[in-house]
Amino acid sequence: MTTTTSVYTCPYCRQTSAGAGASCPSCGAPVDIELRTTSGGWIELPPIADMARIQVGHSQVEVSGRSAPVADWSLGAGESVYFPHHVLVWKEPTVELSPMPLKRAWARHRAGLPLVMLSAKGPGRIAFSHDRAGEAMALPVEAGAAVDVCEGHLVVASESIDYDWNESNVWYATNPQSADMADSGAGLGLLNIGLQAAGMGGTGDRRDREPDRRERRNVDDRYDESTGWHYPVGRYVDRFTAGDRPGLVMIGAGGAAFLRDLAEGESLLVKPPALLFKDPSVTMQLHVEYPAAGVKLWRAWGNRYLWLRLWGPGRIGIESSYLAYADPGTDFRDMSQATRHSWDLNPNPAN
Repeated sequence: MTTTTSVYTCPYCRQTSAGAGASCPSCGAPVDIELRTTSGGWIELPPIADMARIQVGHSQVEVSGRSAPVADWSLGAGESVYFPHHVLVWKEPTVELSPMPLKRAWARHRAGLPLVMLSAKGPGRIAFSHDRAGEAMALPVEAGAAVDVCEGHLVVASESIDYDWNESNVWYATNPQSADMADSGAGLGLLNIGLQAAGMGGTGDRRDREPDRRERRNVDDRYDESTGWHYPVGRYVDRFTAGDRPGLVMIGAGGAAFLRDLAEGESLLVKPPALLFKDPSVTMQLHVEYPAAGVKLWRAWGNRYLWLRLWGPGRIGIESSYLAYADPGTDFRDMSQATRHSWDLNPNPAN
């Protein structure tokens, strides 16, 4: 007698399993829900079902709750996870906690990133929550693969995943004093700055990173203590890389989560704080649009919209409820590599 073994491929995480349970054992997505794609080309990620279980090595994760889900890990003996200290909800006394060494701690402090990351070692149960209304997302990472996650979204990652963080290279510099000059009646003298910011003049020099204050004094006297530095997508992006074993990264999404595959060379604009994660193959940079507004006088350089331009190939994830990004509206002194478009100058844009 021949026995046939069925294989189920999850349309969301693309991992294979027997499909015997009600949810994918790799990401928790329901197995009885067909792939749903919006007319705009986004895949709607179904919420992890209440009490769904995900297998990670000899450990198991149970996701419970609908508004602000909790990831309850049952750690196997000797297995561990790491996490930011503020996401911890509860644990059993048998679970050992210890501080996790972090690279470049001083740079993390300057960037406002958490300085305390903890490691939890089993056996025992421990639970985590993003502490925000929305969804819990489980991102399986195959051996040798990696995923980039935006700041502030990590909930917990398994021990087989290596953690690092890199410059986002999406930034711009402004002079806060320009708004004060406009208020004092000096705005007409800034007409040329406004024209440049509207795309009618030259762009700033490309800089791959923000130099510290001493470097700015030594390299370029245009940069002084009044220069404001801004990072629409966050100054750093967390990178999680699996070694010789697969692993799991869990992140929190505000509201609903959506996925999209970008083809080679395909470009898309998203609001910078809406980005959750991306494949390392996806590149990104700043994009600035200036709506039609006539002649640019003082304060007019603030009449702009900031976007994040993403290029494929690779997968990206976004959240529908994100924290608003406040653009100060003052003139650009410099920025990272960016694309610009002024609707005044080109009524039929190609981009």
